[in-house]
Amino acid sequence: MRLSRRSLLVGGGVAAAAVGVPAAQKLHWNGKNFAQEGYDPSLPVAPDGRVGWMNWSGAQKATPRDLVLPVNENELAAFVRDSPHRVRPAGSGHSFTALAPTDGYILQTNYLSGLKAFDDQTGEATFGSGTLIFEACQALAERGRAFDNLPDVDVQTLAGAFSTATHGTGENLPALHDNITAFRIVSPNGDVLNVSREITPELFEAGKVSLGALGVITEYKLRTVPAFKLRRQAIVEKIDDLLDTIEERAARHRNFEFFYLPGTGLALSITHDETDKPVTEAAESDDDETMDALKQLRDQLGWAPWLRKRIAQANLPTGLIEDYVGWSHELLATTRPIRFNEMEFHLPRQEGPRTVKDVVRMLDRKGEAYWPVEYRHIASDSAWLSPFQGGPRASIAIHAAADERYGYFFKDFQPLYLARGGRPHWGKHHSLGYEDFASLYPAFEQFRALRRELDPNGKFLNPHLANIFGEQFDA
Repeated sequence: MRLSRRSLLVGGGVAAAAVGVPAAQKLHWNGKNFAQEGYDPSLPVAPDGRVGWMNWSGAQKATPRDLVLPVNENELAAFVRDSPHRVRPAGSGHSFTALAPTDGYILQTNYLSGLKAFDDQTGEATFGSGTLIFEACQALAERGRAFDNLPDVDVQTLAGAFSTATHGTGENLPALHDNITAFRIVSPNGDVLNVSREITPELFEAGKVSLGALGVITEYKLRTVPAFKLRRQAIVEKIDDLLDTIEERAARHRNFEFFYLPGTGLALSITHDETDKPVTEAAESDDDETMDALKQLRDQLGWAPWLRKRIAQANLPTGLIEDYVGWSHELLATTRPIRFNEMEFHLPRQEGPRTVKDVVRMLDRKGEAYWPVEYRHIASDSAWLSPFQGGPRASIAIHAAADERYGYFFKDFQPLYLARGGRPHWGKHHSLGYEDFASLYPAFEQFRALRRELDPNGKFLNPHLANIFGEQFDA
């Protein structure tokens, strides 16, 4: 999210506007503690013979036996085959759930990266699974190609993004893994398998979104499109006006999403549409300044919701704040320098508008949140564990600063999402287990059986995955 460099007037104006507000009300709010108990942004202290690992937000930590970085597929396969201990693949650490932590080995495919092949006839590109999304985009751009869509963040590995069903936004645009046409995977016994819809249809549909539970994917063949330019427009507007036009905007624009700014009554809507116009200079991002201003509003005025809203609407920019043209890979993904924790659920498409209205109301009433709420649309696909399997979905994501508590995600919002048929993002906070997922995914038992067939001894399990798949886990 980007807003122009215009600070909120939190200070003298607040003091003047606060005259007449009961002092006890302010004192009660000022006594609140939003800090996450025990939060420590540093790597865990590892005992002798082990190493420290943590994810991007600091929510997940582990002390595995080692971080293993094979230099090629043969070395990776030999390690997996010969390891007497459990193995978990890890990408760039952008998942908030405990997919990677293990007491065994964390295996990373950093050296299995880069463009391996490109087919001029079909436009298919083959990449190593450890390639970062933005690296793949750059390699494609050099050949006049692009992915049809991108997520908000592009520093994840391809394997990490695909395996957790990472997505962008667009009424007719599916998640990233739908671009997979084939892949190579090292199974838990060390065999290297070539997988495609034509050769191994079941493993293909299971492996596109696998949570790293079927083995280690080393290579992907991906569908690409001719490079294209987009016109980006960002508008700050009243949330009530925006909520009434979700359907119309989503249908009219190639990419539509919005961010609600809790406690302000304002939202930032962002659209992208294809264009042949020349590239123009992009606005400079000032996320740090904007987030600091929103935090000040929460800290200083959370005790007076009406005043918080009034100050925000008087000082935040409104109307069209961005309007420029750029290549798709330069506009669809943005930099997220500030660390946070996130819960994202994918609702049946028809449940999206009314559910996000409830989320806005609940967050405003609670007063604690200041991080934006993100709303997106995603088209359906056929992967067994894709949250978008079976029909299009509306995605709602709530956030909290990495050093602040986020227990209310589970207490207040997860029950709402589940009541509306929501499925959690595999890489973002949730507290669901086997019985939940078995009821949410028609092909869940098929995936579970295939996982057992490929990994009967549970070499690729950890406690988090054992809970998801209803398996016994012996440390």
